[in-house]
Amino acid sequence: MIRHFLEIDDLTADELRTVLDQATHLTSPQVLKGKGMALIWLKPSARTRNSAEMAVVQLGGHPVSIRADEISIGKRETSADVARTLGCYHSAIGARVFDHAVLSQMAAVNVVPIVNMLSDDTHPLQALADLLTLRQEFGSLSGLTVAYLGDFANVARSLAVGLAMVGSKMVACCPPGYGPTSLDRDKVAALGGELALVERPEQAVINADCVTTDAWYSMGQEAQAEARAKAFEGYSVNEKIMSSAPERAVFLHCLPAHRGQEVTNDVLDGPQSRIWRQAENRMHAARALFGFVVGASGTGAVV
Repeated sequence: MIRHFLEIDDLTADELRTVLDQATHLTSPQVLKGKGMALIWLKPSARTRNSAEMAVVQLGGHPVSIRADEISIGKRETSADVARTLGCYHSAIGARVFDHAVLSQMAAVNVVPIVNMLSDDTHPLQALADLLTLRQEFGSLSGLTVAYLGDFANVARSLAVGLAMVGSKMVACCPPGYGPTSLDRDKVAALGGELALVERPEQAVINADCVTTDAWYSMGQEAQAEARAKAFEGYSVNEKIMSSAPERAVFLHCLPAHRGQEVTNDVLDGPQSRIWRQAENRMHAARALFGFVVGASGTGAVV
């Protein structure tokens, strides 16, 4: 059976723990030895590309990165035909896209595993790295509280679901119109988790083990930057906000950060920040996840 990873709950809770366990190992099964993995970049990236390519190398494979202008999905070829073509050469396909439907259409062909390396809807690989970082910090993922400030978009959505899967919760503080939808809350509740909403940032962090945020505007939203900056006034994570959290609280950010907007330099570079460990964990999480889906799908090398 081909295993795809389009959202974090494509794993069971037990499988999620298995992937996180594997991410802590210094050596990995060479399931991609002599094999390739196609990595599609409809949205460019620094961290995702470097972490994903090195993850494939560490699994013994050869990463082949493909730019948007080399395949023109939806113009020169359909998503399904791109998946069929790349499946002739590769044991898995990772894609970083705008429209989540591109991933769904590729997965529907069911040729090789499709891995979501980011879409406008979700970012499950980032959630894996975040959970790994929190487990390293606190020893266990059960019973943690993560405060999220800002735009409840793809990064927050995947993390909220991942937290629910491991027995932890998210407290979100977002400007009107930028918070979780009823579908987001229903999905977390269906997993037995909690997604609480509060009005003030200081209230959100008061019992937090972790405070996290994301850029106020993402790639493709540059025209909205000025309007969003006004809407998010007062939601910046600064020393005052962090002082309202317990001393144990750490700060995470998926990066890149717009310094002085969603977070200040004294927090990003301060003693509670774990952003560089979090960035390194992108590679470890990707290696474990790629190894899991390739091994479960039987599309890699026999080791």
